[in-house]
Amino acid sequence: MSARSTFGLALLLIIAFGTWYLVHSLQNDEVDESRTQSMQNGFYLKSARILGTSDDGRLLYEIEAQFAKQQDDGEVEFQDVEINYTTAAAVPWTLIADTARIGDNRDYITLSGHVVATSNEGFSGDVTEIRTQRLELEPDSFRAQTDEHVQIRIGTRSLTAVGMLAMLQTNQLQLKSDVSGQFVP
Repeated sequence: MSARSTFGLALLLIIAFGTWYLVHSLQNDEVDESRTQSMQNGFYLKSARILGTSDDGRLLYEIEAQFAKQQDDGEVEFQDVEINYTTAAAVPWTLIADTARIGDNRDYITLSGHVVATSNEGFSGDVTEIRTQRLELEPDSFRAQTDEHVQIRIGTRSLTAVGMLAMLQTNQLQLKSDVSGQFVP
């Protein structure tokens, strides 16, 4: 090889290495920036357990979920959710749903997807089950309401309606419209 060929080959290798280094360093900066930005946008938890307290700090309820993630708007979204009131709250209800969202003000929890609320000491003292697709729970005031289709089983009795307001602590239920039911003595 001539000196000119060797010099040309060395120059090409230097240019190739410089180009590779430049591209590689730019890609790493983009990746690091996106990682940093996603970490600043919120948090996520696996096998989450969140405790809800009253204004005076007493434990009222517990939210367990397979996954929780803070959204860009500040709300926290849970997947595969179960909500239980404590025995001190005297609310014998358990609520489960596919998803739940808690807003920034934490005044209510919106449950959606196969929502089921059950109580062994429900309405009329019978085992009670409420099913709907969407339910808004105000955990501090023990209120649950929906404008969706709802199915209610109280012991052997069955009711359906559109819209409902349930006061979980006092076991009071108000159905809004299109109420129909079956009562077996």
